[in-house]
Amino acid sequence: MSYVDEVLAKLKEKNASEPEFLQAAEEVLDSLRPVIDANEELYKKEALLERICEPERQVKFRVPWVDDEGNVQVNTGYRVEFNSAIGPYKGGLRLHPSVNIGIIKFLGFEQIFKNSLTSLPIGGGKGGSDFDPKGKSDREVMAFCQSFMSELYRHIGADTDVPAGDIGTGAREIGYMFGQYKKLTNKFEGVLTGKGLTYGGSLARTEATGYGLLYITNELFKDHGDSLDGKTVVISGAGNVAIYATQKAQQLGAKVVTCSDSTGWIYDPEGIDVELLKEVKEVKRERLTAYAEARPSAEYHEGRGVWQIKCDVALPCATQNELDIEDAKQLVANGCKAVCEGANMPTTLEATKYLQENDVWFIGGKAANAGGVATSALEMSQNSERLSWTFEEVDSKLQGIMANIYKNISEAAKKYGHEGDYVMGANIAGFEKVAEAMLSQGVV
Repeated sequence: MSYVDEVLAKLKEKNASEPEFLQAAEEVLDSLRPVIDANEELYKKEALLERICEPERQVKFRVPWVDDEGNVQVNTGYRVEFNSAIGPYKGGLRLHPSVNIGIIKFLGFEQIFKNSLTSLPIGGGKGGSDFDPKGKSDREVMAFCQSFMSELYRHIGADTDVPAGDIGTGAREIGYMFGQYKKLTNKFEGVLTGKGLTYGGSLARTEATGYGLLYITNELFKDHGDSLDGKTVVISGAGNVAIYATQKAQQLGAKVVTCSDSTGWIYDPEGIDVELLKEVKEVKRERLTAYAEARPSAEYHEGRGVWQIKCDVALPCATQNELDIEDAKQLVANGCKAVCEGANMPTTLEATKYLQENDVWFIGGKAANAGGVATSALEMSQNSERLSWTFEEVDSKLQGIMANIYKNISEAAKKYGHEGDYVMGANIAGFEKVAEAMLSQGVV
């Protein structure tokens, strides 16, 4: 049995109740086989894979808070500090009822390689809670965030662990958490990213994940002698990533015709109206039915279904495992050229393989959605320097980072005889940097 298979067998035995983490680990380790096999004796002796698959630290805690009726509610909080070989832990805080330790571990594991790909000095971590901010008043959200930070603050710091936003954690939540951290520690430091512009946030951070997704998609098309101009794009999601991916796609000459939320989806053959979508989702916090009511060209459909629309490019920007094998078959049948992931692991393993086998250009989330964390790291740099850069400066750096990621993942795949396999290329390019750092630092 190979070293990779040995480690996977142990992981499955030890983490049987964590399917998302096992899926992420299997996808990464399978694609790393060429590198592992070439260095098997050394890596096995140093138990490198066992160490990279085991978090350095996992924190689980109680989060009690009082609702508007005066009742005490209790949620569970998590922070998984996975790997600090190349820098302080960096990764978002997800607030959603589905959150459990397996999902946080999957996200933290992915973050190790994603952060490495940015070429910036940040390690991998993730956190969150099963708290649902939807339907809560601002006071209830504040009560939760203050209680959450009252425990989390002792585990984080500007040079230790720097959390950020994620699903359910936007500028409002980050603000409440930062205020509580400052009160508890008496420190004003860059301990959280995604902050408001008046207290250390970075211009272009809001747009970064969506913009970065389109910058790397654009590099992909250019490398194949094509362009996004005139292409039809389908996007899932209607949150931060989807909105700004839509905006940048349209700036690059493409037409985005879909978006979705947890209850349904929109098909707008005239192209999604970004300003209307922002008004519905960011200002009014309403469902997409409100978009359809305000836009005569739009059709609203219950449930899921964006992948059935004929397109050149598909950008899943909602949540994990949202694009399955049937969706992949539909995309291939409709002549889709490229799938690039704006969310974390939104495509199932089976669907990913099907797309690759049918010559669809596929860039996974570790590379394609790295723009968000890259700009978070740029926010950390600005905080350390006590400076603020212009939108153009940050956006220019982001474009350079995404172009460099595409170059590195393409070259890594080519180096190991798998040209065009950008999933393998991303995992290899991210892994090699972390592995070298871990081996240099000894058994810690």
